Amino acid sequence: MAQSRTTEHCVQMPAHGAGQGKTAAPTPEKQLNCFVRCIALIERLGNALGTLAFTWATVVLLGGYPTALSSKDFRYATAIVSLEAARMFSHNNRLDYQLFFRTRGAVRPLGWNGLTVIVCLSNAVLYLFMIRKTYGYGYQTLKHSTRDLEIFKAWALSMIIVPAALGQILSLGALKLLSKRLRRAISLCVPLVAIMLLAPAIPYYYEGVTVVGYTLRNTMAKWIVFLLLFLAVLVLTISRLRYPRITKLTEHALGSKQVFWRRLILNSCMFAVLVMLAFMHADPFYRSVMITYEVYTLVVVTFGNLQIPAAIIRVVLASLRLGSHSYYGDDGHLDKRNPEDKTNLVPSLNIFYGMVLGQGALYIAACMLDIFSFIPQRSLARQGGFAGKWGVECVKLYYAYAFEKYMEGGVVAPKKISLITFAMDSLNSDSTKNQFYGIRMLHSLLQRDLTRTHLLSKLTTSTNTITRLINMLDWTSPRDITIRLFAAKVIAELANSLRVVTVPGTMQVVSALLDYGNQQKRGNPLLDTDDKQEEIHDLILNANVIHGEIQDAVLDTSSLLEPQDRSLQQVHIDEQNNLMLIWWQRISKFWSVPKEEPLTDQDLLPALGMSILDSLTSCDQDNCEEINKASGLISKIIGFTNYSRSDTMYTCAQWRVLVMSSLKLLHSLTSINGEIGITLRHKISKHPFLLRNLAYILVDNMSNTESRKLVAGILRNLAVHENARQAIGRIQVIISRLMHAFLTPEPSNADDDRLLRKISGQALTMLAMDSVNNCLTMLRETGYVFIKELTSIIRVDRYRCVAASLLRSMCLHAQQELEESDQRELSYALREVLERTLIADGAELEIFIGLSSQICKVIPEDFAKELEDGHIKDRFVMRLVDVLNSYTEPSSHCPGIRRVILEQAINMMEHDSRYTNCFIDRHMAEALSMVEETASEAENYSLFLGDVGLMEAREPLSSLMARAKQLLAVR
Repeated sequence: MAQSRTTEHCVQMPAHGAGQGKTAAPTPEKQLNCFVRCIALIERLGNALGTLAFTWATVVLLGGYPTALSSKDFRYATAIVSLEAARMFSHNNRLDYQLFFRTRGAVRPLGWNGLTVIVCLSNAVLYLFMIRKTYGYGYQTLKHSTRDLEIFKAWALSMIIVPAALGQILSLGALKLLSKRLRRAISLCVPLVAIMLLAPAIPYYYEGVTVVGYTLRNTMAKWIVFLLLFLAVLVLTISRLRYPRITKLTEHALGSKQVFWRRLILNSCMFAVLVMLAFMHADPFYRSVMITYEVYTLVVVTFGNLQIPAAIIRVVLASLRLGSHSYYGDDGHLDKRNPEDKTNLVPSLNIFYGMVLGQGALYIAACMLDIFSFIPQRSLARQGGFAGKWGVECVKLYYAYAFEKYMEGGVVAPKKISLITFAMDSLNSDSTKNQFYGIRMLHSLLQRDLTRTHLLSKLTTSTNTITRLINMLDWTSPRDITIRLFAAKVIAELANSLRVVTVPGTMQVVSALLDYGNQQKRGNPLLDTDDKQEEIHDLILNANVIHGEIQDAVLDTSSLLEPQDRSLQQVHIDEQNNLMLIWWQRISKFWSVPKEEPLTDQDLLPALGMSILDSLTSCDQDNCEEINKASGLISKIIGFTNYSRSDTMYTCAQWRVLVMSSLKLLHSLTSINGEIGITLRHKISKHPFLLRNLAYILVDNMSNTESRKLVAGILRNLAVHENARQAIGRIQVIISRLMHAFLTPEPSNADDDRLLRKISGQALTMLAMDSVNNCLTMLRETGYVFIKELTSIIRVDRYRCVAASLLRSMCLHAQQELEESDQRELSYALREVLERTLIADGAELEIFIGLSSQICKVIPEDFAKELEDGHIKDRFVMRLVDVLNSYTEPSSHCPGIRRVILEQAINMMEHDSRYTNCFIDRHMAEALSMVEETASEAENYSLFLGDVGLMEAREPLSSLMARAKQLLAVR
């Protein structure tokens, strides 16, 4: 049987160290790892300088010169020591350290929410200015009113502190503590509120230092700008409402990049509001204060934590003291009366401030490098195949993972940090978000040749990871549909090397994949209830639902949107010679990410489940045992072969994919060797609807060559058993379509068409073996002169053996039905048969000797005449005896070769006794003695699948030997 399955088909992983003589291909994450290591090294050097400065200050300065230090140096040293102490102590707590002093994320993207915060705060400053103007709070007024001055200072201080606090809240994602619905309401309303806060201040006009009142004069331009901005933000807000009609209008207006256009327009509106706030009034003091405050808030809101402000404080304090060198107080001279008290004070302070300056500079350098981390991150996304929003987030998480690893342990200690390790760690974590990204990364890495082999070897040796993947297949919650889908895709890649007995319950969860969207009603009014039908109908989901849920995912991925990524992907170069566009394309590669490929119909969960089962059958026969034991699994698989099913919500295209998947799996299952193969074929052939479904596929004009080829292969595999052979033969249309595919092939010379023809012929061959009824059915099929067609095909190398085997079966089982014209065609083909017998070997030789034996029986006179006229009688007899002597042991490829030789010799000697002398002269008696001594049970079978013999002969080999000896003894 073609493509038989054995246990040796398991994927063999390369041994450790194999191919060491070759240069290993660089991993995709190598560039990012080097970048992260550089940043981590700079930060660790800064930490080392900080620790040394802390020790120096506490031991040398504050401990050695407590009274000699000037008050300024004492304050500076104390402030620096306190700052460093806070950093050192927070280092022991990961969350505290990330909040205050982490280099990674020290600068955060501003985003639309940051701009909105700046607009709101700038509006507050505008109202403070208006209050000051309204009540005449000039400098002189505040100078003479202590209470008013204190209130004004408190407001000013709060406006300085609030941006920093809000920046930290935004950087920590504190809004995620709120419910999703409340977060959405805030995101919808806040931009609109920020615009509306501008309206009350527009009509005010001033005389001197006071607000006189409202006016429409000289404010028309402001109102026009305000209304345009308000309408733009209002339209954007409405477009985000989840109503079908609004969604359609938005998609029509903004296209597939509507998220990018929304954010671009919103950011532009916020910037326009900031400009309008800065120039709201002509007062120079107001403008300078507002511009300064907007710049201040812009900078502060972008701070992700206190690392940069703390570093700036270090650099400023150290620079001030190193620049002035006034270490001895106001007079700047050494006290001659107590010189020993200040010995080495200057170099000690220089060393201290130098270390503090170096620490701050290193932190700032690390933070600046971190800003440009998007370049290696996007490079990794491209090289690793991490596409779309999830790809960007995956790389960000890996960047954070690598940074944390490099910050741990020794500086020069080797650290095995890789995408594979990170993906497996993420998969095994307890976080749904990390599991989602871990499974997506594993799937992407398995698609890359550079990482596939190494990843497979890692996965197959990690029992925990394999167990987690298998368990994910059983996550039936709608929230987990994405994880379940990609877990199935990953396991489909691994199944070639997976033994399911190592993970109990594997077959059950894989079988459950076939139920997704495929729950059936009984369709019987005596058995169904309305409630049951409605419940099942609600559970049926097609691939479109899957696709929609995957786009929404199980996470809040709003932070993953990158407008620039999306816009750059839309750049189309219409003129290749345009240098500007070529330059822009090259620059955009530094931050562009691959476009995420959409899911296809091949990604249906039932299709993936059948793909997993197909791969499992090729790895280990224990897997086949588990498939056989799985309750109802075979019936589920066969259920997908029904082309005309109407009780499903899958589309026609999707259902055809499932049909193809089931046919591939059934073809694999029916190809299995050994006892388990017999069991599975029996179980499959007993299904009441299988043959009907296969017949429909053969008849359907819409079915493609691949599906008909698989059906023919399944029928061929099933036909090795007598009961299945007879059952198939009773369906006339199957034999008719197989004969049509074999005898009247498609005119094209495509490989698939030639393969379909050969497999169809093999199926007919198996159906004809030991089946009189099937042979008669083929011979009586209208529209063909079957024997003539076969004698013509026997001259074609590709189909020679198939045609010869069919001719043998026709001569053996339908001899009485052969007409004179059929016998004449056999006579014409006899020369070709005898010539092939003289030169063929192995299984082909067995087939042609068997055919010549049956032709000798059907037309003995023509056979004898061909031997005499062709002067090949002696050669032919000698060939038979030589082959009999050479095949001393039976082979699974040609177990019946000695049997057909004995049948040939018996038929020749029974027809003409002169052949007996020829055999005696060629020492046939000695050859028969040798056959008798080496006879084996295996020679009683026509076919072997593995170590199991099939199609047992009706007459044992011992009986044939006895007949041959008797004929030889007569002479």
